[in-house]
Amino acid sequence: MKKEIRIYIFLLPAAFVLLGILTSGIVTALSQSLGYIPIIGLKEVTFKYYASIIRDKSFLESLSFSLKVSLFSSITAIIIGVLLAYSMLINKHRKSIERIVYTLPIIVPHMIAAFLMFNILSQSGLLPRILYYFGIIKEQSDFPSLIFDKYGVGIIITYLWKEIPFVAMVVYTFISNINTNLENVAVNLGASKRQFFWYVILPLSWPSIISSFIIIFAFSFGAFEVPYLLGPTTPKTLPVKAFIEYSNPDIFNRPYAMALNIVLIFISVVMVWIYDKTLSLICRNV
Repeated sequence: MKKEIRIYIFLLPAAFVLLGILTSGIVTALSQSLGYIPIIGLKEVTFKYYASIIRDKSFLESLSFSLKVSLFSSITAIIIGVLLAYSMLINKHRKSIERIVYTLPIIVPHMIAAFLMFNILSQSGLLPRILYYFGIIKEQSDFPSLIFDKYGVGIIITYLWKEIPFVAMVVYTFISNINTNLENVAVNLGASKRQFFWYVILPLSWPSIISSFIIIFAFSFGAFEVPYLLGPTTPKTLPVKAFIEYSNPDIFNRPYAMALNIVLIFISVVMVWIYDKTLSLICRNV
């Protein structure tokens, strides 16, 4: 038996289990979002909960806030991560840099990272205390509010701390395997290091950059822990809003919460698909 086929056969049991769990969860959420929960007496299939979401001003605010935070953090992480990966490629001591950059942020869970940022960036945190100690600010309250603010700065900083090393790792792994003869050819043709980066490294790195963006955007858009711990009272991100609605003691509010979850899944899938197709088209034309 061919090695490739044997690998897929070995993966089938785990794949069936994971696919079964995922499918059953989505089907259950979809049926409940349509108002079909026989155990509590709801047996009529209806779209009124989706209509209620569309008319809900707080939903649109949550959607806008989620998109802004996810897009800004993902795009910034991509830019810094790619530059960091390239700097490690041309740095003679990149091995030690890799250990420092990758190890801590990647292994720390997002919930722990959120608590860490709270202890550092809140007005009673470590950074304001240091600035106050050195006389840079007169009072700790003079430090800008980066936690629970309406712009989601604390959320974005936490995402960047986690996402930049991930992007750098993925892109560096790709560009470190690019044929070194390309650099020699570019240099012989009179290209500077900046030109070599823009016209050789960057175009060849698009596949890894696209995949990195899709992963971190999809995660940050659907993440719950960091926005829940560091986000503002209003507006809330869509996952946090869905959780609050799901936790409502009124069980008849459950279809509304499930409708939010289905909308969240749908938006994530559609946006990732559109972005993937758009950038794939760009890559073919580069």
